[in-house]
Amino acid sequence: MKTAISIPEEIFISAEKLAKDLRISRSELYSQAIREFIKESRFNGVTEKLNKIYGRESSALNPLVREAQASSIPEEDW
Repeated sequence: MKTAISIPEEIFISAEKLAKDLRISRSELYSQAIREFIKESRFNGVTEKLNKIYGRESSALNPLVREAQASSIPEEDW
């Protein structure tokens, strides 16, 4: 698919040089760059979302559960 984009001249010049150095077409260079950007961006915000979810939860053990667990452990002589 053909598309037209506008980019700063210094990026264009650097991209042209890189494509030449890599011996690939400009289209292939841009395709690879966009593919990599998409791959790296797909998990953006995951950490923040998880922090939001788990930030609302408490890791404190319910006192009744704690007591039930403690009473289930047999006493041993040391």
